[in-house]
Amino acid sequence: MIRIKRVYEPRQRGDGRRFLVERLWPRGVKKEALEAVVWRKDVAPSAALRTWYGHRVERWPEFQRRYRKELGANRREWEPILAAGRRGAVTLLYSARDVEHNSAVVLRNFLDARQ
Repeated sequence: MIRIKRVYEPRQRGDGRRFLVERLWPRGVKKEALEAVVWRKDVAPSAALRTWYGHRVERWPEFQRRYRKELGANRREWEPILAAGRRGAVTLLYSARDVEHNSAVVLRNFLDARQ
């Protein structure tokens, strides 16, 4: 099972293995606070795609398409997350404020389709 949650939310018992899936380190979060978290920054959208999207909801459908295309060409980065999900619970951590329109949502759906 792959879940997503904001990096600012406290760790919970059912989180399982936790992966930070952001290209940039989240603001206001000390590295010590996420010491048991694996940072997979290269699974995040490219800097160019992230900049283009800019959290503009009207670009959400195209962002999803482009990000899935990047993921398809980047198996080496997401395969460890998928493998961990086969062994138990996995939580993808993201920092965006919008809980419905962010890259972790796309990544979770992408990985769920491959389980």
